[in-house]
Amino acid sequence: MTPPSPLPLTSLPRTSRRGLLLGTGALAAAGALAACAPKGSSTSTTSSTPVAVSTDIASLPKQTLTVWDQETRGGQNAQMEQLNAAFMEKYPNITISRNSQSFEDLQSTLRLALSGEDAPDVVQANNGRATLGQFVSAGQVISLDPWIPTYGWDSAYSPSILSYSSYSADATTFGEGSLWGLPQVGESVGIYYSPSRLSELGLSAPATWEDFTAQLPTIKEAGKVPLMLGNVEKWPALHVFGPVQGAHVDPETIRALGFGNAGASWDTPENLAAATEIQEWATKGYFNEGFNGADYDATWQSFSQGEGIYLIAGSWLAADLHSAMGQDVAFLLPPKAKGMSKTASTGGTGLPFAITSAAKDPNVAAAYIAFITSAEAMKVLADNGNVPVNDTATYATGEASVTNDVMKGFSALTTEGEVLPYLDYATPTFDQVIGDALQSLLDNRTKPQEFLDTLQAAYTEFTGK
Repeated sequence: MTPPSPLPLTSLPRTSRRGLLLGTGALAAAGALAACAPKGSSTSTTSSTPVAVSTDIASLPKQTLTVWDQETRGGQNAQMEQLNAAFMEKYPNITISRNSQSFEDLQSTLRLALSGEDAPDVVQANNGRATLGQFVSAGQVISLDPWIPTYGWDSAYSPSILSYSSYSADATTFGEGSLWGLPQVGESVGIYYSPSRLSELGLSAPATWEDFTAQLPTIKEAGKVPLMLGNVEKWPALHVFGPVQGAHVDPETIRALGFGNAGASWDTPENLAAATEIQEWATKGYFNEGFNGADYDATWQSFSQGEGIYLIAGSWLAADLHSAMGQDVAFLLPPKAKGMSKTASTGGTGLPFAITSAAKDPNVAAAYIAFITSAEAMKVLADNGNVPVNDTATYATGEASVTNDVMKGFSALTTEGEVLPYLDYATPTFDQVIGDALQSLLDNRTKPQEFLDTLQAAYTEFTGK
């Protein structure tokens, strides 16, 4: 996709618009995080360093704002290039030095960077305890609370979405307290497919979870690959397991497990059913050959070039798949399973942008975050095929396209469905624990109960219960 030319975003956001889809919908009503909205303060970062809030960025001396992000794919990269250019056009005295890395590379380099002498000013950090939570605990990021009333983030964002980036000052409590980051995009995991490939097999998009799973052996018998998965990085299998778990386990249990809150258990018949189902998919050959050693990006690209029938993945792939496949790609949420009252799937927000404690001028960093999350910025995101976290329904058109599918899907999930957290949020090391455990489960090296025992041990060690 050719990036559109930069738009003149001529004012800093002072919007009072609340996200239509995320206000008091299913996320809040079902208690995805039973949290209060972060309280704004104009004098403190919830640390020992006071902040005098200012929006007079244009009068500052010339300086460089260093930003690290993970928006490397087509539509994501295009939106950042466009927004950065517009910010520098508005503020010629500010030069953005952008360091964009893959999710995996950013995860591995960010910790070292924040402890170094040349730490960036603004970073994208995974919401979970393993990343943002540890940065909060170590004092490596500063609270956004002082700027909340200035930029109206408490009215532009729903309390539920803000809570995804909220921690107590010591990071022991996830989901409430101060605000430490702000996301641009909404995310939902769903099922991509090619309508023409389904039609060639005499199939149509499934209406229920049972319809979907019943198609897998049919596709396999036809000599096609039912499910594409590249899992060498380990985290992609979490996005496949999430919808499977959502078809078997009640949402409140998944939320407690995903956010590392005491009182739930992995060792249940429902979780056992989910682990058994995803292992059977692997043992019956429903995934592409060598999936545990296959690269994530290479696999979805193979899907875009004609391999496989279904790809369970996040909404962030929509722009690139549309660019490669045109109108012959569609997206649907995991269809509702029998016995479940609502559709459920992994989702929430993209990685939030945070201000590091090493930022040369936190006001410049805050102005940048406000700029790239403004109402005008949401339109730039949508124009580049991404899912704005606020006012999502505004940007879906009536035409048939995968980008409209994902926007409508995010809308449906957050207003009518059950949004489930990314499971790696649970503990500071749970990304590795569940990543390794899923690889072993899918390779048939461990049994489903052993898989659950591993997760339960890590969960109880962290929660103490």
